[in-house]
Amino acid sequence: MTFVLCPAAPAQVPPRPFDVRAHGAVGDGTSLDTDAINRAIDAAAAAGGGTVYFSAGTYASYSIHLKSNVALYLDHGAVILAAEPSADLSRGYDAPEPNPGTDQYEDFGHAHWHNSLIWGEDLENVSILGPGKIYGRGLSRGTGGTRRDLLPEERRAGAQPDLAFPAVAREAIAAQTPGPFNYPGRDTLPAGVGNKSIALKNCRNVLLRDFTVYHGGHFALLAIGTDNFTIDNVRVDTNRDGFDIDSCRNVRIANCTVNSPDDDAICLKACFGLGRPRATENVTITNCQVSGFEEGTLLDGTCQPRPRGGTGRIKFGTEANGGFKNIAISNCVFDSCFGLALEEVDGGAMEDIAITNLTMRNIDNAPIFIRLGARLRGPPPIAVGAARRIIISNVVASNVAPNHGILISGVPGHTIDDVRLNHIFIEYRGGGTKDQAAREVPELEKDYPEPGRFGILPSYGMFARHVKGLSLHGVEVRHVADEQRPPFYLHDVTDAVFSHVKAPHAPGVPTFVLREVNGLTVRDCPGLPDTCRTDRVENERF
Repeated sequence: MTFVLCPAAPAQVPPRPFDVRAHGAVGDGTSLDTDAINRAIDAAAAAGGGTVYFSAGTYASYSIHLKSNVALYLDHGAVILAAEPSADLSRGYDAPEPNPGTDQYEDFGHAHWHNSLIWGEDLENVSILGPGKIYGRGLSRGTGGTRRDLLPEERRAGAQPDLAFPAVAREAIAAQTPGPFNYPGRDTLPAGVGNKSIALKNCRNVLLRDFTVYHGGHFALLAIGTDNFTIDNVRVDTNRDGFDIDSCRNVRIANCTVNSPDDDAICLKACFGLGRPRATENVTITNCQVSGFEEGTLLDGTCQPRPRGGTGRIKFGTEANGGFKNIAISNCVFDSCFGLALEEVDGGAMEDIAITNLTMRNIDNAPIFIRLGARLRGPPPIAVGAARRIIISNVVASNVAPNHGILISGVPGHTIDDVRLNHIFIEYRGGGTKDQAAREVPELEKDYPEPGRFGILPSYGMFARHVKGLSLHGVEVRHVADEQRPPFYLHDVTDAVFSHVKAPHAPGVPTFVLREVNGLTVRDCPGLPDTCRTDRVENERF
């Protein structure tokens, strides 16, 4: 037998990465490396694409400009540090780009992208990869220089809130007046001040993976009009918003941990920032943890609760001109934060939403909040939108604040349709009084949608108003302290079904308060007779 030895094909060697140090970066945490980093990115783009490499070191920088077909790779020990602007703002971040016709409908932070540490617009095939860190030390959180701009250790030491916020910027902001929607003038930042760690506009095929963001400014990530977008295994411990995904399509968020005590952790939006309504749709959020611990204590492992609680939730809204469609959330953990919030108040449609396998503990407002409102912040003509076909299942929540149970509310003449709540267990702290049980809940049709604005609810388990097609199956609510409010309050609800629902209540306190209810079925609920009411119930308790 004859063997013929053929030379092996040469191994495919990946192209050499574009090392920022080779382009002049120092990485000592003091020298400004902005120009060197952008030179490395430009070189990679000019070569048709490549990876810009950050070895261990701290790279102080102002605005970094992403390019198509270019990845940033932050190795172990690599930190991109948001540098502080100069005192006179002659050196600092890129100016916020003009966005005519939209500023009046959005707060300043949502309507501009260039005033960021890392930003890209109209790009494709872009990646930021770990395991390094992005540290937004010199970024503003967009509130005019308050104590919350400071790092936790600076607050503990009694520092003044002007580090990362030059006096000239504070003075300019103080002179501003609120806009047409009563945004505080201090939300608008002058050129030179940055307020976002990462900002993306009208990009596609984007991957963010394996890195950490600490103290990320107003937004650790703000992405608008960005499609085919994957965020995987990213850790955020920040002083305002975590991820804001706005008017984006085909988005996958997985295996992320976001601690944001002062604002939302993972937030889907659909604002008017593109100059037109565009839905956020085809989104999955899975295997994520959100929390409202003191900033920095997620990353140091101590996970310290805030005395007054934190925000740190998963939320849709509030900006919602384009609506939310075809979205699935699964296997997520909420800890020491607000509960799940689904809000459509700006004329869009929120529909085809499936949420399952959530655990929550130490929740400081409604564990589940679904709101259809009439704020209608957008150009005329604009009408109340829709909220329909929403399923939430397999939720466990404990140590939930007593003021708000599950809160589902449309507005007069506009119902939330076809809501299914299945296999849910919620344990509240309790403590509600008879006076609270008699309280009338304001409609607040045009207000900012937040459970706390409705005040203490007259039921401890669920308050539902202006809903059509409400089903609860395998739901149990309970309270720890004495509770004088009923479990369920239904007002202007049509076709409600309660099956295998368990809800303890004090002697003499009803299970249900019914007002203007059209069609109620109760079956297999401990302590309640099976009931099928097809008539209209104006005002009844049982």
